[in-house]
Amino acid sequence: MSRFESSVGRYVYLDIEGVEYRVYFEESGGGIPLLLQHTAGADGRQWRHLLADPDFTRNFRVVAYDLPFHGKSLPPTSERWWEEEYRLTASFLMSVPLALSAALDLDRPIYMGSSIGGHLALDLALHHPDDFRAVVGLEAALFTPGGYMDILNHPRVSNQFKAYMMYGLMAPQSPEWGRRETSWVYSQGAPPVFKGDLYYFSIDHDLRESIEQIDTSKIDVRILNGEYDWACTPDHLREIAERLPGADCRVMDEIGHFPMSENPARFKELVLPVLDEIRRGKKVNAVAS
Repeated sequence: MSRFESSVGRYVYLDIEGVEYRVYFEESGGGIPLLLQHTAGADGRQWRHLLADPDFTRNFRVVAYDLPFHGKSLPPTSERWWEEEYRLTASFLMSVPLALSAALDLDRPIYMGSSIGGHLALDLALHHPDDFRAVVGLEAALFTPGGYMDILNHPRVSNQFKAYMMYGLMAPQSPEWGRRETSWVYSQGAPPVFKGDLYYFSIDHDLRESIEQIDTSKIDVRILNGEYDWACTPDHLREIAERLPGADCRVMDEIGHFPMSENPARFKELVLPVLDEIRRGKKVNAVAS
């Protein structure tokens, strides 16, 4: 007998900074909308385990999208995009979940993202607090310099090199199949994309002077960093906790940089209670130990 998952994929046309993009997304479930942003150089496949899990989809309308230039969201046909260096900026990245939320008529969704998506959670909380009921930043920091490197887009450097770099960012407790699947996705991205995404990760995202401007009375802010993540560390998380009163900041034990794909079972144990707290409107002010 054939077996099918509940998630369904579609394309939507979004106007972002004056350009029309054909954006791919998958969704499953019903209830409070939950928008999911993947990491740099990857795509929405990282969220496939959450999309297929009834414990998430029972109460949440889960929507995972591919950023333009990533996965199935191909570059726009109206632009000569190959004549310019691809660089992801904060303004563009913030525009994507906002445009998708408007196109799908979502009522103040929860936003959750990892790595560049974790950084984006803080940028959205600062600049668009009224558009989301909560943001959940996974592997987030105020500033992470040093990642924007020419070696990540060089004809002598293969995507396999990028995949092995990401393999080293995962926790030793994560199952081998999860670590390999995460690396596999990284071996398939367009060559300029990973480097270009890290422009946002290491340069354009910088909240060192503005983190205190986030108003946690307007938006529920949750930050969760993996204990084995050496890119966005528990110390980065503690800095956020010290400077952002009202934020719920937790270290995820036995987790690295890719919680949703490297170890979905452990991630579920850690994040589902957080999402349920948000769903019930229960504000928590926890500080990582």
